[in-house]
Amino acid sequence: MKDLPVSARKLVLPRPANLIGNAFLPAASGAEMEVVSPIDGLPFTTIADSGAEDVEAAVAAARDAFDHGDWGRLSATERGRLLLRLSAMIIAHAEDLAQLESADNGKPIAQARIDMQVTGRYFEYYGAAADKVHGEVIPFQRGYNVEVRREPYGVTGHIIPWNYPAQMVGRSVAPALAMGNAAVLKPAEDACLTALRIGEMAVETGFPPGALNIVTGRGEVAGKALSEHRGIDFMSFTGSPEVGVMIQTAAARNFIGCTLELGGKSPQVIFEDADLDAAIPVVVKAVIQNAGQTCSAGSRALVQRSIHERVVRELKARFETIAASASGEDAVLGPLISERQKRRVEGYIDNADAPLIARGTISPDAPEGGYYVAPALFGPCDPDAGIAQEEVFGPVLAVIPFEDEDEAVKIANGTDYGLVAAVWTRDGARQQRMSNALRCGQVFINGYGAGGGVELPFGGIRKSGHGREKGFAALLEFSHIKTVVNHYG
Repeated sequence: MKDLPVSARKLVLPRPANLIGNAFLPAASGAEMEVVSPIDGLPFTTIADSGAEDVEAAVAAARDAFDHGDWGRLSATERGRLLLRLSAMIIAHAEDLAQLESADNGKPIAQARIDMQVTGRYFEYYGAAADKVHGEVIPFQRGYNVEVRREPYGVTGHIIPWNYPAQMVGRSVAPALAMGNAAVLKPAEDACLTALRIGEMAVETGFPPGALNIVTGRGEVAGKALSEHRGIDFMSFTGSPEVGVMIQTAAARNFIGCTLELGGKSPQVIFEDADLDAAIPVVVKAVIQNAGQTCSAGSRALVQRSIHERVVRELKARFETIAASASGEDAVLGPLISERQKRRVEGYIDNADAPLIARGTISPDAPEGGYYVAPALFGPCDPDAGIAQEEVFGPVLAVIPFEDEDEAVKIANGTDYGLVAAVWTRDGARQQRMSNALRCGQVFINGYGAGGGVELPFGGIRKSGHGREKGFAALLEFSHIKTVVNHYG
């Protein structure tokens, strides 16, 4: 299969329709969009090109499910069992889902297979946690009983990106459903087929009508309609800071809360006492994985000057061996998501304000129409250079030297973002000082990433957004506090 063009692969394709109230419906206008594979640049199926009317129907179905339907009457334990059932189905069909994701998104099939396991884990984790959200009793005046409860908002809106389509369904939707909300999901138009297939599975596993609704279409049309809809009680968005501003503005107008995850320019800080044999492969993988199209990509390598020459030499040797290729069994770097994204990343590379250290290659076997970009290593970079400050969202690594711990902290914190950071050192005291000083949502010591990190609260500060996904914290994000004061005499 790996040697065939995408158009010739036998994929388990979802219906080109929206999921609304457990019915599969075309866009009200009848419009459809072509789905183009980044692997070869060829269309291979279609999705519904939805508008405000379709979003209206989805929100109405979710509202009815929450207020009047079977979904709103389920106990937390029953909701959890449904999520666990869906998790089992995702794992059972993981290979079909991985092939679909690879064709739709372009990522190497090995990465797609890992993503399906992580997706299943999201539904497993939140299914098991659904009935573990407890309230509390506050000691108060004599004659009073005071309860603090965690309750669902009602109808939650979810706009997710194209870089991890299946994972993002689990990350965003699973905790909302576990808390008892009814969800309306708008996946990215560039890659949404696995989201639709998971929606079909939710129906097959017995989710009541309206619990999960999925509307496909363009962000500026369907996404805008969802974010501005007055029937949404809470909004979750992952994407660019620019769109995040619009999402937050719409939420403010409707007086609702929102969770925003908006990317980063994450540093990997490598001290002279680091285990470089362990660090170098991880540093490379952290910017190559998913072709660098990862919000938490380690796109800055901060290297202490005493080891700078050695680290650069080893990074250079590794970058020069990496070839962007079609997403078969042996691929480590696939294509970017679209022609537009390819032009954007190539623009950063061609106009970088730092010396080019090394480039990888594009495999001669890569289909000519695919969106392939050879990885690039730059340095030494000025900490304020554009290539060291802006989120490229591609396989591009900026190397920045530093003298001491104070300078490392200054450079690491010296961007508008604050999502993830890594510290490579054997010094235990330094590990603690650095984890305290770095301004971001996650810090890894002598490692980077956590295989999906389903259990680990994730999110950022400043331009990286606010709120937390993953872990038990996500359940709290998708719920509100109600205080009940009972004066019993």
